[in-house]
Amino acid sequence: MPWKVIETAATPNPNAMKYVLDRPISDKPISFFSPAAGKEHPLAGPLLAIQGVTSILMVNDFVTINRDPSAAWKTITPAVKKVLSTLAV
Repeated sequence: MPWKVIETAATPNPNAMKYVLDRPISDKPISFFSPAAGKEHPLAGPLLAIQGVTSILMVNDFVTINRDPSAAWKTITPAVKKVLSTLAV
């Protein structure tokens, strides 16, 4: 069953955004610090394939996305929502 993003929250780091989901995504923290590290994971791979995404953290009911400073949240956020709403892991 896919996830729905119910809230997008800025973090103290301008290059990180927290996406709060409608249900848990992971019981324990799972981090991927590069696209290569997450390429085999069914959810991390597509998220890290988004242009500008550099790393992710998944835990409880949220995903934190880190971006390259030159990438814009206005293009990353719709892509993150699309991946989360279409994949079921």
